[in-house]
Amino acid sequence: MNSKISRRQFVNLTAGSAAGIGFFQGVPNVFAKTSWLAPPRNDGKVLVVIQLSGGNDGLNTVVPYADQEYYKNRFSLAIGQSAVHKINDQVGFHPALSGFSSLLDSNQLAVIQGVGYDNPNRSHFESMDLWHTAHRSKGRIPEGWMGRLLGGEFGKKLDIPAIHLGEEKQPLALAAQDAAFPSIQSLERFRLNTFGNQKLKRLVEEEAAVFRSSDDGLLQFIQTTADSAFKAGARIEEIVKAKASSVEYPGSQLGQKLQTVSKMIAAEMPTAVYYVTLDGFDTHANQADAHAGLLTQLGDAVAALMKDLTAQGNDKRVLVFSFSEFGRRVRQNASQGTDHGTAGPVFLAGGALQAGVHGDHPALDSLVDGDLRFHTDYRQVYATILEKWFNVASDSILGASFAPLKFLG
Repeated sequence: MNSKISRRQFVNLTAGSAAGIGFFQGVPNVFAKTSWLAPPRNDGKVLVVIQLSGGNDGLNTVVPYADQEYYKNRFSLAIGQSAVHKINDQVGFHPALSGFSSLLDSNQLAVIQGVGYDNPNRSHFESMDLWHTAHRSKGRIPEGWMGRLLGGEFGKKLDIPAIHLGEEKQPLALAAQDAAFPSIQSLERFRLNTFGNQKLKRLVEEEAAVFRSSDDGLLQFIQTTADSAFKAGARIEEIVKAKASSVEYPGSQLGQKLQTVSKMIAAEMPTAVYYVTLDGFDTHANQADAHAGLLTQLGDAVAALMKDLTAQGNDKRVLVFSFSEFGRRVRQNASQGTDHGTAGPVFLAGGALQAGVHGDHPALDSLVDGDLRFHTDYRQVYATILEKWFNVASDSILGASFAPLKFLG
Protein backbone atom coordinates (compact mmCIF):
# COMPACT_ATOMS: atom_id res chain seq x y z
CA MET A 1 0.00 0.00 0.00
CA ASN A 2 1.08 3.61 -0.34
CA SER A 3 1.48 6.00 2.54
CA LYS A 4 -1.89 7.63 2.05
CA ILE A 5 -4.08 4.69 3.04
CA SER A 6 -3.13 1.79 5.25
CA ARG A 7 -3.89 -1.87 4.70
CA ARG A 8 -6.45 -1.77 7.53
CA GLN A 9 -8.19 1.22 6.00
CA PHE A 10 -8.27 -0.51 2.60
CA VAL A 11 -9.86 -3.68 4.02
CA ASN A 12 -12.25 -1.79 6.30
CA LEU A 13 -13.44 0.53 3.57
CA THR A 14 -14.08 -2.24 1.07
CA ALA A 15 -15.72 -4.44 3.66
CA GLY A 16 -17.78 -1.50 4.89
CA SER A 17 -19.42 -0.96 1.54
CA ALA A 18 -22.62 -2.99 1.36
CA ALA A 19 -22.00 -3.70 -2.29
CA GLY A 20 -18.36 -4.58 -1.67
CA ILE A 21 -15.76 -4.69 -4.38
CA GLY A 22 -15.87 -8.48 -4.28
CA PHE A 23 -19.54 -8.52 -5.22
CA PHE A 24 -18.88 -6.80 -8.54
CA GLN A 25 -21.84 -4.45 -8.57
CA GLY A 26 -19.89 -2.14 -10.83
CA VAL A 27 -17.80 0.94 -11.16
CA PRO A 28 -18.35 4.68 -11.44
CA ASN A 29 -18.41 6.24 -14.88
CA VAL A 30 -14.95 7.73 -14.26
CA PHE A 31 -13.31 4.36 -14.94
CA ALA A 32 -14.53 4.30 -18.53
CA LYS A 33 -11.75 6.73 -19.43
CA THR A 34 -8.88 5.12 -17.51
CA SER A 35 -6.03 2.88 -18.57
CA TRP A 36 -8.12 -0.18 -17.62
CA LEU A 37 -10.00 0.16 -20.88
CA ALA A 38 -8.71 -2.81 -22.85
CA PRO A 39 -8.22 -2.87 -26.62
CA PRO A 40 -10.79 -4.75 -28.70
CA ARG A 41 -10.34 -8.49 -29.03
CA ASN A 42 -11.16 -8.80 -32.70
CA ASP A 43 -10.08 -12.35 -33.51
CA GLY A 44 -10.36 -14.09 -30.14
CA LYS A 45 -12.42 -17.24 -29.75
CA VAL A 46 -15.32 -17.07 -27.30
CA LEU A 47 -17.04 -19.87 -25.35
CA VAL A 48 -20.55 -19.34 -23.97
CA VAL A 49 -21.43 -21.96 -21.36
CA ILE A 50 -25.06 -22.73 -20.49
CA GLN A 51 -25.38 -24.93 -17.41
CA LEU A 52 -28.69 -26.83 -17.17
CA SER A 53 -28.92 -27.37 -13.43
CA GLY A 54 -30.92 -30.20 -11.89
CA GLY A 55 -30.29 -33.01 -14.34
CA ASN A 56 -31.90 -32.58 -17.75
CA ASP A 57 -33.97 -35.50 -19.07
CA GLY A 58 -31.94 -36.17 -22.18
CA LEU A 59 -34.24 -39.00 -23.22
CA ASN A 60 -37.11 -36.54 -23.69
CA THR A 61 -34.81 -33.90 -25.16
CA VAL A 62 -33.33 -36.00 -27.96
CA VAL A 63 -36.15 -38.50 -28.35
CA PRO A 64 -35.48 -42.04 -29.72
CA TYR A 65 -38.90 -42.03 -31.35
CA ALA A 66 -38.19 -45.12 -33.48
CA ASP A 67 -37.41 -47.31 -30.44
CA GLN A 68 -40.35 -49.13 -28.88
CA GLU A 69 -38.40 -49.57 -25.64
CA TYR A 70 -38.74 -45.83 -25.19
CA TYR A 71 -42.52 -46.01 -25.25
CA LYS A 72 -42.58 -49.02 -22.92
CA ASN A 73 -40.61 -47.10 -20.29
CA ARG A 74 -42.17 -43.69 -20.82
CA PHE A 75 -45.78 -44.85 -20.86
CA SER A 76 -47.24 -41.38 -20.11
CA LEU A 77 -44.25 -39.05 -20.61
CA ALA A 78 -43.24 -40.30 -24.05
CA ILE A 79 -43.23 -37.80 -26.93
CA GLY A 80 -45.24 -39.07 -29.89
CA GLN A 81 -43.53 -39.74 -33.21
CA SER A 82 -45.64 -37.16 -34.98
CA ALA A 83 -44.75 -34.45 -32.45
CA VAL A 84 -40.94 -34.58 -32.52
CA HIS A 85 -38.76 -32.39 -34.69
CA LYS A 86 -37.08 -35.22 -36.58
CA ILE A 87 -33.32 -35.16 -36.78
CA ASN A 88 -32.99 -38.45 -38.64
CA ASP A 89 -34.96 -41.70 -38.88
CA GLN A 90 -34.07 -42.64 -35.28
CA VAL A 91 -34.15 -39.55 -33.09
CA GLY A 92 -35.79 -36.14 -32.94
CA PHE A 93 -35.99 -33.06 -30.74
CA HIS A 94 -38.69 -32.48 -28.14
CA PRO A 95 -41.48 -30.40 -29.75
CA ALA A 96 -40.49 -27.43 -27.55
CA LEU A 97 -37.04 -27.34 -29.18
CA SER A 98 -38.02 -25.70 -32.44
CA GLY A 99 -35.11 -23.32 -31.86
CA PHE A 100 -32.63 -26.19 -31.86
CA SER A 101 -34.29 -27.73 -34.88
CA SER A 102 -33.85 -24.51 -36.86
CA LEU A 103 -30.21 -24.27 -35.79
CA LEU A 104 -29.60 -27.82 -36.95
CA ASP A 105 -31.20 -27.00 -40.30
CA SER A 106 -28.83 -24.05 -40.67
CA ASN A 107 -25.78 -26.18 -39.77
CA GLN A 108 -25.19 -24.32 -36.50
CA LEU A 109 -25.87 -27.08 -33.96
CA ALA A 110 -24.08 -30.25 -32.90
CA VAL A 111 -25.62 -32.92 -30.67
CA ILE A 112 -23.18 -35.15 -28.77
CA GLN A 113 -25.00 -38.26 -27.59
CA GLY A 114 -24.31 -40.62 -24.69
CA VAL A 115 -22.06 -38.30 -22.67
CA GLY A 116 -21.16 -39.32 -19.12
CA TYR A 117 -18.40 -40.92 -17.06
CA ASP A 118 -17.46 -44.18 -15.30
CA ASN A 119 -19.08 -45.09 -11.96
CA PRO A 120 -21.66 -42.30 -12.18
CA ASN A 121 -22.68 -40.26 -9.15
CA ARG A 122 -26.38 -39.36 -8.83
CA SER A 123 -25.85 -36.54 -6.33
CA HIS A 124 -26.47 -33.13 -7.87
CA PHE A 125 -23.58 -31.54 -5.98
CA GLU A 126 -21.00 -34.26 -6.45
CA SER A 127 -21.80 -34.88 -10.09
CA MET A 128 -21.76 -31.16 -10.88
CA ASP A 129 -18.42 -30.88 -9.06
CA LEU A 130 -17.05 -33.54 -11.40
CA TRP A 131 -18.25 -31.62 -14.45
CA HIS A 132 -16.84 -28.39 -13.00
CA THR A 133 -13.42 -29.68 -12.01
CA ALA A 134 -12.88 -32.56 -14.50
CA HIS A 135 -11.25 -34.39 -11.60
CA ARG A 136 -12.44 -37.23 -9.42
CA SER A 137 -11.22 -36.92 -5.84
CA LYS A 138 -12.32 -37.80 -2.31
CA GLY A 139 -11.72 -34.19 -1.35
CA ARG A 140 -13.10 -31.04 -2.95
CA ILE A 141 -10.94 -29.71 -5.78
CA PRO A 142 -10.36 -25.94 -5.33
CA GLU A 143 -10.03 -25.12 -9.04
CA GLY A 144 -12.37 -25.61 -11.97
CA TRP A 145 -11.31 -26.78 -15.40
CA MET A 146 -11.94 -23.34 -16.90
CA GLY A 147 -10.30 -21.69 -13.90
CA ARG A 148 -7.14 -23.66 -14.62
CA LEU A 149 -7.29 -22.55 -18.25
CA LEU A 150 -8.05 -18.89 -17.58
CA GLY A 151 -5.85 -18.53 -14.52
CA GLY A 152 -2.82 -19.67 -16.52
CA GLU A 153 -0.89 -18.27 -19.46
CA PHE A 154 -3.92 -18.34 -21.76
CA GLY A 155 -5.95 -16.10 -19.46
CA LYS A 156 -3.09 -13.69 -18.80
CA LYS A 157 -3.46 -12.43 -22.36
CA LEU A 158 -6.94 -11.09 -21.51
CA ASP A 159 -7.93 -8.31 -19.11
CA ILE A 160 -11.25 -10.01 -18.32
CA PRO A 161 -10.84 -13.72 -19.13
CA ALA A 162 -14.29 -14.79 -17.92
CA ILE A 163 -17.61 -13.29 -16.83
CA HIS A 164 -20.39 -15.08 -14.95
CA LEU A 165 -23.89 -13.65 -15.46
CA GLY A 166 -26.61 -14.39 -12.94
CA GLU A 167 -27.70 -14.13 -9.34
CA GLU A 168 -26.58 -17.64 -8.41
CA LYS A 169 -23.21 -18.42 -6.85
CA GLN A 170 -20.33 -18.32 -9.29
CA PRO A 171 -19.72 -21.89 -10.56
CA LEU A 172 -16.78 -23.93 -9.36
CA ALA A 173 -15.79 -24.36 -13.01
CA LEU A 174 -14.44 -20.78 -12.93
CA ALA A 175 -12.55 -21.10 -9.64
CA ALA A 176 -8.84 -20.30 -10.01
CA GLN A 177 -5.99 -19.94 -7.54
CA ASP A 178 -4.43 -16.83 -9.03
CA ALA A 179 -7.34 -15.09 -10.72
CA ALA A 180 -10.77 -13.70 -9.90
CA PHE A 181 -13.56 -13.23 -12.43
CA PRO A 182 -16.54 -10.89 -12.11
CA SER A 183 -20.12 -12.02 -11.55
CA ILE A 184 -22.73 -9.66 -12.98
CA GLN A 185 -26.46 -9.72 -12.32
CA SER A 186 -27.22 -7.25 -15.11
CA LEU A 187 -25.42 -4.56 -17.08
CA GLU A 188 -27.51 -1.79 -15.55
CA ARG A 189 -26.80 -2.93 -11.97
CA PHE A 190 -23.06 -3.20 -12.48
CA ARG A 191 -22.10 -0.26 -10.29
CA LEU A 192 -19.86 0.01 -7.25
CA ASN A 193 -21.94 1.65 -4.53
CA THR A 194 -19.64 3.64 -2.25
CA PHE A 195 -22.57 5.24 -0.36
CA GLY A 196 -20.86 8.62 -0.58
CA ASN A 197 -17.63 7.29 0.90
CA GLN A 198 -15.09 9.53 -0.80
CA LYS A 199 -12.15 7.75 0.79
CA LEU A 200 -13.22 4.50 -0.84
CA LYS A 201 -13.77 6.20 -4.18
CA ARG A 202 -10.35 7.85 -4.07
CA LEU A 203 -8.77 4.62 -2.92
CA VAL A 204 -10.07 2.50 -5.77
CA GLU A 205 -9.18 5.17 -8.33
CA GLU A 206 -5.60 5.36 -7.10
CA GLU A 207 -4.86 1.88 -5.87
CA ALA A 208 -6.85 -0.91 -7.48
CA ALA A 209 -4.91 -1.17 -10.73
CA VAL A 210 -1.49 -1.00 -9.08
CA PHE A 211 0.02 -4.49 -8.85
CA ARG A 212 1.63 -5.41 -5.53
CA SER A 213 3.10 -8.64 -4.30
CA SER A 214 2.05 -9.49 -0.76
CA ASP A 215 1.96 -12.43 1.60
CA ASP A 216 -1.43 -11.24 2.84
CA GLY A 217 -3.99 -13.48 1.12
CA LEU A 218 -6.97 -11.27 1.99
CA LEU A 219 -5.31 -8.16 0.62
CA GLN A 220 -4.24 -9.94 -2.56
CA PHE A 221 -7.77 -11.25 -3.05
CA ILE A 222 -9.29 -7.79 -2.66
CA GLN A 223 -6.76 -6.25 -5.05
CA THR A 224 -7.25 -8.95 -7.69
CA THR A 225 -11.02 -8.90 -7.34
CA ALA A 226 -11.27 -5.12 -7.52
CA ASP A 227 -9.01 -4.86 -10.55
CA SER A 228 -11.04 -7.49 -12.43
CA ALA A 229 -14.30 -5.73 -11.59
CA PHE A 230 -13.07 -2.31 -12.68
CA LYS A 231 -11.73 -3.58 -15.99
CA ALA A 232 -15.10 -5.15 -16.71
CA GLY A 233 -16.94 -2.05 -15.63
CA ALA A 234 -14.98 0.24 -17.90
CA ARG A 235 -16.12 -1.75 -20.94
CA ILE A 236 -19.66 -2.24 -19.65
CA GLU A 237 -20.22 1.50 -19.29
CA GLU A 238 -19.90 1.70 -23.08
CA ILE A 239 -22.00 -1.39 -23.70
CA VAL A 240 -24.95 -0.01 -21.74
CA LYS A 241 -25.01 2.99 -24.05
CA ALA A 242 -24.63 0.96 -27.23
CA LYS A 243 -27.42 0.70 -29.78
CA ALA A 244 -29.65 -2.32 -29.20
CA SER A 245 -29.63 -5.21 -31.67
CA SER A 246 -32.53 -5.62 -34.07
CA VAL A 247 -32.83 -9.29 -33.06
CA GLU A 248 -35.74 -9.95 -30.73
CA TYR A 249 -34.81 -12.11 -27.75
CA PRO A 250 -37.36 -14.05 -25.69
CA GLY A 251 -38.34 -12.38 -22.42
CA SER A 252 -37.20 -15.39 -20.39
CA GLN A 253 -34.40 -15.07 -17.88
CA LEU A 254 -32.08 -17.09 -20.11
CA GLY A 255 -33.04 -15.01 -23.11
CA GLN A 256 -32.10 -11.82 -21.30
CA LYS A 257 -28.80 -13.29 -20.11
CA LEU A 258 -27.82 -14.32 -23.63
CA GLN A 259 -28.83 -10.92 -24.97
CA THR A 260 -26.39 -9.41 -22.47
CA VAL A 261 -23.71 -11.84 -23.64
CA SER A 262 -24.35 -10.83 -27.23
CA LYS A 263 -23.94 -7.15 -26.37
CA MET A 264 -20.60 -7.87 -24.73
CA ILE A 265 -19.39 -9.88 -27.69
CA ALA A 266 -20.51 -7.17 -30.10
CA ALA A 267 -18.56 -4.63 -28.04
CA GLU A 268 -15.45 -6.83 -28.41
CA MET A 269 -15.11 -7.41 -24.70
CA PRO A 270 -11.65 -8.93 -24.00
CA THR A 271 -13.30 -12.06 -22.60
CA ALA A 272 -12.96 -15.72 -23.57
CA VAL A 273 -15.71 -17.34 -21.47
CA TYR A 274 -19.24 -16.28 -20.56
CA TYR A 275 -21.09 -18.52 -18.09
CA VAL A 276 -24.85 -18.63 -17.48
CA THR A 277 -27.22 -21.04 -15.74
CA LEU A 278 -30.75 -22.28 -16.41
CA ASP A 279 -32.11 -24.04 -13.32
CA GLY A 280 -35.17 -26.23 -12.71
CA PHE A 281 -34.37 -29.55 -14.42
CA ASP A 282 -34.84 -31.74 -11.33
CA THR A 283 -38.19 -33.03 -12.59
CA HIS A 284 -39.15 -35.80 -10.16
CA ALA A 285 -42.88 -35.10 -10.48
CA ASN A 286 -45.25 -33.71 -13.11
CA GLN A 287 -42.40 -33.34 -15.53
CA ALA A 288 -44.14 -32.82 -18.86
CA ASP A 289 -45.12 -29.14 -18.71
CA ALA A 290 -42.16 -28.00 -16.64
CA HIS A 291 -39.66 -29.69 -18.94
CA ALA A 292 -41.35 -28.33 -22.04
CA GLY A 293 -41.13 -24.81 -20.63
CA LEU A 294 -37.43 -25.16 -19.83
CA LEU A 295 -36.61 -26.54 -23.27
CA THR A 296 -38.55 -23.70 -24.89
CA GLN A 297 -36.39 -21.24 -22.96
CA LEU A 298 -33.23 -23.04 -23.99
CA GLY A 299 -33.98 -23.51 -27.67
CA ASP A 300 -35.48 -20.08 -28.30
CA ALA A 301 -32.75 -18.21 -26.40
CA VAL A 302 -29.87 -20.00 -28.15
CA ALA A 303 -31.55 -19.54 -31.53
CA ALA A 304 -31.88 -15.80 -30.89
CA LEU A 305 -28.25 -15.59 -29.78
CA MET A 306 -27.02 -17.33 -32.91
CA LYS A 307 -29.18 -15.11 -35.13
CA ASP A 308 -27.69 -12.07 -33.42
CA LEU A 309 -24.11 -13.35 -33.65
CA THR A 310 -24.58 -14.16 -37.32
CA ALA A 311 -25.82 -10.63 -37.98
CA GLN A 312 -22.77 -9.28 -36.14
CA GLY A 313 -20.43 -11.51 -38.14
CA ASN A 314 -19.32 -13.18 -34.90
CA ASP A 315 -20.96 -16.57 -35.34
CA LYS A 316 -17.75 -18.29 -36.42
CA ARG A 317 -15.75 -17.11 -33.43
CA VAL A 318 -18.33 -18.05 -30.80
CA LEU A 319 -19.05 -21.55 -29.52
CA VAL A 320 -22.07 -22.19 -27.27
CA PHE A 321 -21.80 -25.23 -24.98
CA SER A 322 -24.80 -26.55 -23.02
CA PHE A 323 -24.58 -29.40 -20.49
CA SER A 324 -26.26 -30.88 -17.40
CA GLU A 325 -24.78 -32.79 -14.48
CA PHE A 326 -26.59 -36.02 -15.43
CA GLY A 327 -29.61 -37.35 -17.30
CA ARG A 328 -32.70 -39.08 -15.90
CA ARG A 329 -33.57 -42.74 -15.47
CA VAL A 330 -35.06 -44.51 -18.47
CA ARG A 331 -38.25 -45.63 -16.75
CA GLN A 332 -40.54 -42.89 -15.51
CA ASN A 333 -41.66 -42.93 -11.89
CA ALA A 334 -45.11 -43.07 -10.33
CA SER A 335 -45.25 -39.29 -9.95
CA GLN A 336 -45.30 -38.55 -13.67
CA GLY A 337 -41.64 -37.61 -13.47
CA THR A 338 -38.17 -39.09 -13.75
CA ASP A 339 -35.43 -39.72 -11.20
CA HIS A 340 -31.69 -39.09 -11.29
CA GLY A 341 -29.92 -41.00 -14.05
CA THR A 342 -26.57 -40.96 -15.79
CA ALA A 343 -25.68 -40.30 -19.43
CA GLY A 344 -27.27 -37.68 -21.63
CA PRO A 345 -26.66 -35.41 -24.62
CA VAL A 346 -24.73 -32.17 -24.67
CA PHE A 347 -25.28 -29.45 -27.25
CA LEU A 348 -22.97 -27.06 -29.06
CA ALA A 349 -23.94 -24.17 -31.29
CA GLY A 350 -21.84 -22.00 -33.55
CA GLY A 351 -20.90 -21.17 -37.08
CA ALA A 352 -17.60 -23.07 -37.15
CA LEU A 353 -18.54 -26.54 -35.91
CA GLN A 354 -19.38 -29.83 -37.59
CA ALA A 355 -23.16 -29.74 -37.30
CA GLY A 356 -25.31 -32.80 -36.82
CA VAL A 357 -25.57 -35.76 -34.45
CA HIS A 358 -22.30 -37.19 -33.13
CA GLY A 359 -22.43 -40.70 -31.73
CA ASP A 360 -25.26 -43.19 -31.49
CA HIS A 361 -28.11 -42.85 -29.06
CA PRO A 362 -27.42 -45.21 -26.10
CA ALA A 363 -29.28 -48.50 -26.53
CA LEU A 364 -32.44 -48.82 -24.44
CA ASP A 365 -32.17 -52.61 -24.33
CA SER A 366 -28.66 -52.57 -22.83
CA LEU A 367 -29.02 -50.57 -19.62
CA VAL A 368 -26.79 -50.40 -16.55
CA ASP A 369 -28.90 -50.54 -13.39
CA GLY A 370 -31.82 -49.06 -15.30
CA ASP A 371 -29.74 -46.25 -16.75
CA LEU A 372 -28.29 -45.41 -20.14
CA ARG A 373 -24.81 -46.74 -20.83
CA PHE A 374 -22.53 -43.82 -21.71
CA HIS A 375 -20.03 -44.08 -24.57
CA THR A 376 -18.44 -40.60 -24.59
CA ASP A 377 -16.54 -39.21 -21.61
CA TYR A 378 -17.49 -35.60 -20.86
CA ARG A 379 -13.78 -34.77 -20.67
CA GLN A 380 -13.52 -35.61 -24.37
CA VAL A 381 -15.85 -32.68 -24.97
CA TYR A 382 -13.60 -30.50 -22.81
CA ALA A 383 -10.47 -31.74 -24.59
CA THR A 384 -12.03 -30.82 -27.94
CA ILE A 385 -12.88 -27.31 -26.74
CA LEU A 386 -9.44 -26.78 -25.22
CA GLU A 387 -7.40 -28.13 -28.12
CA LYS A 388 -9.47 -27.32 -31.19
CA TRP A 389 -11.17 -24.11 -30.07
CA PHE A 390 -8.65 -22.46 -27.76
CA ASN A 391 -5.53 -24.21 -29.14
CA VAL A 392 -4.39 -25.19 -25.65
CA ALA A 393 -2.95 -28.56 -24.62
CA SER A 394 -5.67 -30.30 -22.62
CA ASP A 395 -3.79 -32.91 -20.60
CA SER A 396 -2.36 -30.53 -18.01
CA ILE A 397 -5.77 -28.92 -17.47
CA LEU A 398 -7.76 -32.16 -17.38
CA GLY A 399 -5.14 -34.20 -15.55
CA ALA A 400 -4.97 -36.84 -18.29
CA SER A 401 -5.25 -37.22 -22.05
CA PHE A 402 -8.68 -37.62 -23.62
CA ALA A 403 -9.32 -38.13 -27.31
CA PRO A 404 -10.92 -35.07 -28.91
CA LEU A 405 -14.21 -35.48 -30.75
CA LYS A 406 -15.06 -34.42 -34.29
CA PHE A 407 -17.54 -31.61 -33.73
CA LEU A 408 -14.76 -29.09 -34.38
CA GLY A 409 -12.50 -29.25 -37.42
